[in-house]
Amino acid sequence: MNGADTYMSDCTLCPRRCHVNRQAGQTGYCRETSKLAVARAALHMWEETCISGKNGSGAVFFSGCNMRCVFCQNYNISGAKTGKLISAERLSEIFLELKEQGAHNINLVTPTHYVPQIAEALDTAKRKGLNIPIVYNTSGYECKETLRMLEGYVDVYLPDFKYWDEEIARRLSHAPDYTVHAKQALEEMVRQTGGIEIDKKSGLIKRGVIVRHLVLPGHVKDSKEIISYLHGTYGNQIMISIMNQYTPMPQAEGLEQLGRRVTKKEYKKVVDHALEIGVENGYVQEGGTASESFIPEFDGEGV
Repeated sequence: MNGADTYMSDCTLCPRRCHVNRQAGQTGYCRETSKLAVARAALHMWEETCISGKNGSGAVFFSGCNMRCVFCQNYNISGAKTGKLISAERLSEIFLELKEQGAHNINLVTPTHYVPQIAEALDTAKRKGLNIPIVYNTSGYECKETLRMLEGYVDVYLPDFKYWDEEIARRLSHAPDYTVHAKQALEEMVRQTGGIEIDKKSGLIKRGVIVRHLVLPGHVKDSKEIISYLHGTYGNQIMISIMNQYTPMPQAEGLEQLGRRVTKKEYKKVVDHALEIGVENGYVQEGGTASESFIPEFDGEGV
């Protein structure tokens, strides 16, 4: 039994701690067995500019998710409805293929439930010449113990910080303990990476943590709490990306105010709050970014 098999036989990789034997084909909250399922692997231009750069980020979209937010834009893959089963060896080849295509980095999207297999694939790929930054693109709902398995593998952490109020987290993601784990995870990410390191010539990030927060319609107060915590705790050690690209999806119709987009006034209130408390290191989005163009086709490209 290899290392990945050990973790898969009694899965506690995420805060759900399902204790299922994924090695034997059982599935827990993420709906995935131990077999790697990947929905897309391609150059991706829609990340923060220090990640996408001119050529694009080498984004690998893993199927399944430990969150399954009611408003999810990537519902087809988060619900494990699509994805091609591959080996860790094939995943290592995908990393190298993306590098050859000119990717500035390897961007692991929703990777939590596959951390052991990803580490195995990275070991193989690095032996074969993979030498670009590794980005861990996550919901933020992580276990510190799992993140520690990634030390030395991940250069850039790109977590969400979705919720402050545990009741909102319960209603929208069935995760009332989200904030507790997101705080602990962020602390570990910052410990591993230290401060932000940007290549002065290219403007690309080489190391550090960028925390994303998607402003939800009707939830300005929660957003302000999150921004205050992030800046008050970490200051310029991290970058904060305040996003207005919330896109109403059919499954969220009729839920609270999630059937509409974020208004300009709502988004401005959050950004103004960030400026008032001294946030200088990060990203805001201009108007008109809420669009389904941010949702790629999960058609198995590059897999």
